[in-house]
Amino acid sequence: MEIIRYTEEWKEEWDNFVLESNNGTMFHMQKFLDYHEPGKFRFDHLIFLEKGNITALLPGSIIDGMFESPIGASYGSIVTKEITFSKAMEIVETLIDYGKNNGIKEFMLTAAPMIYEEYPNQSLDYAMLWQGFSYKLHYISSAIKLDPQRDIIERFSPTIRRNIRKTFRDFKLRVEVNDNYEEFYPILLENKARHGVKPTHSLRDLYRLKELLPDYLKLFMVYDGDNPIGGSLMFYPNKNVALCFYNMLKYEFAHLKPIQRVMYEVVKDATERGYKYVDIGVSQDTKADNPMTPSMSLIEFKEKFDAKAIMRNTLYIKL
Repeated sequence: MEIIRYTEEWKEEWDNFVLESNNGTMFHMQKFLDYHEPGKFRFDHLIFLEKGNITALLPGSIIDGMFESPIGASYGSIVTKEITFSKAMEIVETLIDYGKNNGIKEFMLTAAPMIYEEYPNQSLDYAMLWQGFSYKLHYISSAIKLDPQRDIIERFSPTIRRNIRKTFRDFKLRVEVNDNYEEFYPILLENKARHGVKPTHSLRDLYRLKELLPDYLKLFMVYDGDNPIGGSLMFYPNKNVALCFYNMLKYEFAHLKPIQRVMYEVVKDATERGYKYVDIGVSQDTKADNPMTPSMSLIEFKEKFDAKAIMRNTLYIKL
């Protein structure tokens, strides 16, 4: 097995491998990473080859001697098809040897949570831990396991159930799937500003992603009559998981419970389309000194939708 640096001529094979992989997501695809403005990042993606065929992929970038994955995406780390434990050991050994021989001093790898895997397989994790990696950081996330045999509203807490039914009965609230990002983005900006942060994506970024990956994004807008008051921008990273990337509302309309209604709609849509999970994202206290500090109120709110905790883990090694 050998490792080579990614070049543009591998683009189609790279993305096809991700699509056929056990643990890859849209965030690992070159088509996704292409949404970034040229020059914003310097990528150093790696390809693992055996007899000229791809065995594994590792997107990322070398910064001050550290190879970090992901860069410019939510999830990274090593992408494989279904592999044996011995193959996982060989992949990790090859990566460490490559690092030592190419001036890489550290690896920092953050994979997607296990729910994104077609067949749960922790061979890579164990192989990394056995060969000197250790856990550097954990984030708590929340996901709803979908079940087409269960009534969606009945899964939610009594208060959530009442509020959703009220939006059907008493208000002019409606949810529409559209591409009105100009309506959504000001709400997104306002929500992020309340927490002293800016969105990950510019409005141009969202349009660029929609252009590059039209089947991987879906915007659910909530309206009070004709007035946009909230929405959920969904990403569909792979065939297993639907990801709520942004859930936003105009706070002056919070009494109408637009987020609760849109959560019902996105869970219903993902269930009908055959996804296994809805990932509602991480729940960290962004104002705390320790980045792992959980946001208890946010976690408890997500649990009202029958979401359970999952972890996003970062593995690290110093060579």
